[in-house]
Amino acid sequence: MTGADLAREPFLSGMRAAGLERLAKAARFTEIPAGRRIFRESEPAERFWLIQEGTVAVDLHMPGRGPVIVETFGPGSVLGWSWLFGPHRWRFGGVAGTPVRAIEFDGRLVRTLGAVDPSMGYELTRRFAGLVVDRLEATQARLMELSGTARGNGALSA
Repeated sequence: MTGADLAREPFLSGMRAAGLERLAKAARFTEIPAGRRIFRESEPAERFWLIQEGTVAVDLHMPGRGPVIVETFGPGSVLGWSWLFGPHRWRFGGVAGTPVRAIEFDGRLVRTLGAVDPSMGYELTRRFAGLVVDRLEATQARLMELSGTARGNGALSA
């Protein structure tokens, strides 16, 4: 895996070459078969993925309903952000809906690399923070849809 491989990924587009070369040290290509649970809600989170092919359903356990799919991600999507924010436990679960090809990152190593290169760490944190906001808004909309509640303005304001 090289920084040039990572530069082609939409989520990492525009990052400095030196940061991408560092990130490449924590990355590897992986394949995940359809139906495999990739991560479970509340378990330790130490990985994230850039999906190149396939789909992953992200779910959330709802009392009385069991797991509810809140969003499905495909090629070009980032899967996983809990590795970056303490307590480093999955906030959701994820299951491969189809066979998945992805770039998998070791989150612990990425956190260490970000400490060594604060500008790279800041850039990744900034990108993931935007991703978290988008995902939480989408999750809120999905849960309101499931409960039959109309979405109000500013429902997720901080």
